[in-house]
Amino acid sequence: MPADLTDLLSQIDQVIEARAAELIDFRRDIHAHPEVAWTEVRTSGRVMQQLMSVGLDPRRVGLTGVVCDIPATAPTATPNRRIALRADLDALPIEEETGLPFASQNPGASHSCGHDVHTSAVLGAAFALAELSKAGLLDVEVRLVFQPAEEVQPGGAEAFLEGGVLEGVEQIYALHCDPKIEVGTVGSRIGSITSASDPVKVTLRSHGGHTSRPHMTGDVVYALGQIIAGASGVLGRLVDPRAGVNLTWGAVHAGNATNAIPTSGTLLGTLRVMDVADWERAGEILDRSIKQIVAPYGVQVEVEHTLGVPPTVNEASCVAHIEAASHDVVGEDNVHLTEQSLGGEDFGWYLHRVPGAMIRLGTRGPGLPMTDLHRADLVIDEAAIGLGARILAKTAVIAAASPAPAPVTPR
Repeated sequence: MPADLTDLLSQIDQVIEARAAELIDFRRDIHAHPEVAWTEVRTSGRVMQQLMSVGLDPRRVGLTGVVCDIPATAPTATPNRRIALRADLDALPIEEETGLPFASQNPGASHSCGHDVHTSAVLGAAFALAELSKAGLLDVEVRLVFQPAEEVQPGGAEAFLEGGVLEGVEQIYALHCDPKIEVGTVGSRIGSITSASDPVKVTLRSHGGHTSRPHMTGDVVYALGQIIAGASGVLGRLVDPRAGVNLTWGAVHAGNATNAIPTSGTLLGTLRVMDVADWERAGEILDRSIKQIVAPYGVQVEVEHTLGVPPTVNEASCVAHIEAASHDVVGEDNVHLTEQSLGGEDFGWYLHRVPGAMIRLGTRGPGLPMTDLHRADLVIDEAAIGLGARILAKTAVIAAASPAPAPVTPR
């Protein structure tokens, strides 16, 4: 590693270590005041205050998003290069059960997915990169993207893309808390690290009738049962198994009497796909399959399949940059290949437009049992905040020292 780059990385460490307590205090403040999707007014306001305190000029995107550019100031800076770092701001509609002294004060809401840590890590990276910029040492413009509404569909990423947030951005990076792995470790992979996640709603209708004479009507309850039992199997025979298609139903509603076949019924579920190409055609296959399953039963069918989020597909050279930064922060032995999750993440929409990468940041405290995200009792080791901040800031500096990755091929 060149001496000048090593010196920049060392300066990043110094800035973030000096502000470690401040970052933890900030995280605890927004953790205590969680705001669910599209309501992140206080959270985004606190982010703007912190950015302005170090001389930056953040701007709002919509009512609850924030974007801020840190200018390239080094004499060696290449014009028109811009790298983005992204955090998500929103909380979940889950009542917190951690018992922490800074637990949620907002009933029915909590940061049970770690977005408070993501936000604090990008803020810490901003502190360090702002110092480099002031000192005339930053070789690339860095765009900070604080996005609302990751937890809903359609979410904040799509709104940000429509608002031009990626204009001029050549690559983008993010991290996600992983309480399954210990703090001080990082999970990384080339290619898809998360999966597509699409909401599905199926509505069946008929004239209804008496349960003693099902042959005289369309039995929507029976037809719903056939979809529940058969649709995933049909998809498994029409889509390459390596695509990792998973159709799971979460709710079924029909009727309220023991002796009456209802006139309508609904199914709600999610379609998850690991492969991006198969995701793009899975909806049409699902629609055709469900209609064929219920065809014998004389019911009307409506399939609503909404494109939720695509797989998050990490680009190889971007993975190399964020892994190099991770090696510098936690050591090579603590950066591991991670599995592809069936969970969805709207960071995938950004990587549909520009190259980039997301890593998994270990947040489980030493010796503590393995846990998972979206749990009311999720507790995160706060040492992860400074580690994440250092990784993201160093990723920007390391990526700036390399040629820009090839653009994403439009799909």
